[in-house]
Amino acid sequence: MWHLWLALCALALLWPGVLAGCAEAGRCCPGRDPTCFVRGWRLDRVYGTCFCDEACRLTGDCCFDYARACPARPCFVGDWSPWSGCADRCKPTTRVRRRSVRQQPQNGGAPCPPLEERAGCLEYSTTLGRDCGHAFVPAFITTSAFNKERTRQVASPQWSTRPEETGYCMEFKTESLTPHCALETRPLMRWTQYLREGYTVCVDCQPPAMNTESLRCSGDGLDSDGNQTLHWQAIGNPQCQGTWKKVRRAAQCSCPSVHSFIFI
Repeated sequence: MWHLWLALCALALLWPGVLAGCAEAGRCCPGRDPTCFVRGWRLDRVYGTCFCDEACRLTGDCCFDYARACPARPCFVGDWSPWSGCADRCKPTTRVRRRSVRQQPQNGGAPCPPLEERAGCLEYSTTLGRDCGHAFVPAFITTSAFNKERTRQVASPQWSTRPEETGYCMEFKTESLTPHCALETRPLMRWTQYLREGYTVCVDCQPPAMNTESLRCSGDGLDSDGNQTLHWQAIGNPQCQGTWKKVRRAAQCSCPSVHSFIFI
């Protein structure tokens, strides 16, 4: 009996009988928490101090049951809200849309994506419905993808049903641009990364950027003889700007999508 008791004691020292872990201790801690530990088996089969905080995944000292007791839950977000109106009228500014967090990330789950996006915009009428926003000297441009988001506001005096308001395309050869264009990383502004010196770009003139009286877009350079240096600026990133020269006017734009823009 005495020898059996000694053998049992030896086995207990080599193989602890209680598999203590995160589940038994009821612990799952966010971030790095040096106080979030128990005595038990680690994933590397070492018995001793093991942790139940998110940082243990990086340090490799999680308790054996961490993945089961503290499952990773990614962030979940809701749908984007509709775009807001322009922050100001009659001058280049920004619009915004937001989404909310439905579930915060837990236990090392994927973090939340951006919850807010901003994009450039320009309103062409005052709150009283008066025409404005067409007096800017430089051409304000944005990605041609924005044209798909425009909706006709039938009640607005800015919209006309005259058949001659079909719009037109201006082709320019880019002469210069600031380095801020290539450094832009915001999702809705990455189109500026495709602006390059020496490239020919297409800029579409369509309502509501087209003035209802002159049937022109501000800064279109239509009156230029092709040798005049014209200025442009990216809506949403005022530091992204440059110069170009007129190539020609066309009925429709035919440039690749990454080199296709619209007056705004």
